[in-house]
Amino acid sequence: MRTLDDTISPEDVALGYKQLLEVEDAFRTLKTTLELRPMYHRLEDRIRSHVLFCWLALLLIRCAETKTGHTWRQMRDHLQRMHLGEFHTSDGKFLQRTELTPFLKQLFGALKIP
Repeated sequence: MRTLDDTISPEDVALGYKQLLEVEDAFRTLKTTLELRPMYHRLEDRIRSHVLFCWLALLLIRCAETKTGHTWRQMRDHLQRMHLGEFHTSDGKFLQRTELTPFLKQLFGALKIP
């Protein structure tokens, strides 16, 4: 790890990189969930937007962790098991999701998600 700023301690540099990895991991998780394709940015406003989205993703995760007392990995593992099916009949279309586990019921309750 390198930095051009010689006023930053090695510990702070390492912490900054660790936080960057957490932000990028959070954004990568949200991109996967939303099925977004990779984007490569060269323009400053797009780079700034990308960083903002990464920061917002991390903020969302930290808020969920604080409210629930669970780590993002725990929540993600349980949320990935929940599925939604779309069914078409002669009477029309309906949606049905998998049964909520006790963990997900507690999680949604803590996050005030009906």
